[in-house]
Amino acid sequence: MATTDTIGVAFLGVGRMGETHLRNIAGLHGVRVLAVADPRPEAAERGRALANAEAALTDVGQAITYPGVDAVIIVTPTETHARLIEAAARAGKAVFSEKPIALDLGETSRVVRLVQERGAAVQIGFMRRFDPGYARAKARIGAGDLGRLETFRALSRDTYPPSLEFLRGSGGLFLDMAVHDLDLARFLVGEVEEVQAWGAVLIDDRFAQANDADTAVTLLRFQNGVLGVTETSRRSNWGYDIRTEVAGSLGKVVIEAPQKTPLRFARDFSSSYDHFENFPDRFEHAYRSQLQSFFQDLQVGRKPSPGPEDALETLRLAVAVTKSWREQRPVKVAEIQT
Repeated sequence: MATTDTIGVAFLGVGRMGETHLRNIAGLHGVRVLAVADPRPEAAERGRALANAEAALTDVGQAITYPGVDAVIIVTPTETHARLIEAAARAGKAVFSEKPIALDLGETSRVVRLVQERGAAVQIGFMRRFDPGYARAKARIGAGDLGRLETFRALSRDTYPPSLEFLRGSGGLFLDMAVHDLDLARFLVGEVEEVQAWGAVLIDDRFAQANDADTAVTLLRFQNGVLGVTETSRRSNWGYDIRTEVAGSLGKVVIEAPQKTPLRFARDFSSSYDHFENFPDRFEHAYRSQLQSFFQDLQVGRKPSPGPEDALETLRLAVAVTKSWREQRPVKVAEIQT
């Protein structure tokens, strides 16, 4: 695609995350949302107004083939991603889709093969890779500033437990939430060889009703010899809590942003500051940057990243972790076949 072209966009799905993406696209040069689609007419119209788009549609297929559309943005429910990525790829469109492609490895693998056969430009929304801290950490590691890598640690605590309805369709703690830290493990350190996971219901009995865990610890052994651990929790009374550390023979990187406002209030021999409430405000910059990167890649003819192959391998790792927890044993990632 020529750098002078304006990229026409079909935008699918206008929930909370969809509105965030629409606002971010509005600030990007050389990008124009032409059609917004959502099965709910009022949501489609709200999205059309946010983006100043031409059309508000309830038929997502009609949006994909809308005149002038070059790229499709998919922010619809998880169970629709695979079908919509496939439809867009078959229509010759570039695709940005929220993760995952699917919760099933076989379905994910099928879509990856289709994308490869069609030569479609596809990016999956692992937004943490675009956070300034993680991007800088990746650059430091790539430059050899840490020396030989030795350990990886990641901690993620959501602020509020989700609803039982959400839990029953989410794929579980490891596929829905811990998957972000597992993707960071691959992004920052490399492929994982073996995992051992423990999970428990310590927060809310609804997780037991969903046959899920709300608290977990996972040990990772990477192919390059690095050892790692991830900690995952569905509740944090003090705010959204995301921390990552990679250490090596010469130094380490720590990615942490506990303070939302650059203000610390001190009085009576104590001090306080505020925390991020949830992922939209903690990763506000990352959400904007990942879309900016996607469209820049299209404009210069570069393959977007992370692509569907990354989504497949991160899902494979998350499935291995889930299997380890359920079977109460170490699991080699190579055991998980599509």
